Amino acid sequence: MNLSYWEYKTWLSNIDFTIIGSGIVGLNCALHLREKYPEARILILEKGILPQGASTKNAGFACFGSISEILSDLKTHTPEEVVSLVQKRFNGIQALREKLGDAKIGYQHLGGHELFLEKDKELYYTSLSKIEEVNKLLFPVFKENAFEENKNIFNFLNIKEKYITHKFEGQINTGTMMQSLLQKVLQNNISILNGIHVQDFQEMQGSVEVKTDKFQFNTQQLLIATNGFAANLIPEKIKPARAQVVITKPIKNLHIKGTFHLEEGYYYFRNIENRILLGGGRNLDFKKEETTEFGVTSLIQQKLEQLLKEIILPNKEFSIEHTWSGIMGVGETKKPILKSISNRVFCGVRLGGMGVAIGTVIGEELACLHLKS
Repeated sequence: MNLSYWEYKTWLSNIDFTIIGSGIVGLNCALHLREKYPEARILILEKGILPQGASTKNAGFACFGSISEILSDLKTHTPEEVVSLVQKRFNGIQALREKLGDAKIGYQHLGGHELFLEKDKELYYTSLSKIEEVNKLLFPVFKENAFEENKNIFNFLNIKEKYITHKFEGQINTGTMMQSLLQKVLQNNISILNGIHVQDFQEMQGSVEVKTDKFQFNTQQLLIATNGFAANLIPEKIKPARAQVVITKPIKNLHIKGTFHLEEGYYYFRNIENRILLGGGRNLDFKKEETTEFGVTSLIQQKLEQLLKEIILPNKEFSIEHTWSGIMGVGETKKPILKSISNRVFCGVRLGGMGVAIGTVIGEELACLHLKS
């Protein structure tokens, strides 16, 4: 594409900071840069017509980790690392709420509950026995005991008799949250160009040359915030992880309220108005779901519908109205990759399915990396 003089002059000249990705991390990075540099020219490039990946496609969980997830993490991380991860999630949710306000993100504090299938008897009793220990470990984060037992008040079937509830968890409206972030970015004189696929970049003397599928230009600093897609640009240990989601048509007299996890977090569901949103199932075929291709599969869709019929809505008539998928970024550890790639190139990626919780603080920290390089 041959751009005009006006196009280059207006949008692609004298760029101080270019951010790849207009998701939660990228937008918060841009806003933090604007606070630090009121006169800087800041550009965001996004390959989708909307923020692509997971930011507009997630389930809207304001969560910090179910008890079985915390116990699983303790097998591969030190207790100090686990506390640090949970603290970052807690800080991130608070930062998001403060930045946009609860009304604009649709925040509701309804609690988060972990359900245990009848077949997961051992995990259930282990988790129950560890409540006190985990509460003590995480007390510095929440200043109270976070986990507690709860009766099966929503009458789910084929599960153990009690939930383990995280009383500080909540839910948000993903769409209004991202719309509010985008509006705030535009109000701060930050440019966003959609439908632009960054193919490569090269650090030059005094700048970074960025090659896209539409044009080339130079920027003083390049910040990569593409999470699960980042391995296409940088040699980091990031695996894409597709998450498939379904949402029902409205259900009359739906009494279920809150966020819920099953099978160590591989399945998750919530109420949204008078519907149920249910996602997960990549554990059925990890290899096939390790993809950057959007789409759904019959294997996982059938499993999600089975969970709705047999556990979540066993005595309710329902039908699926809509399905979609999002792409997360995962790795061998839950710790995000936040680092300098070179003197002028930086990344904040691999959010491990916790983008809503940590995206705000990762974006702000990414904006500050160039100060340390």
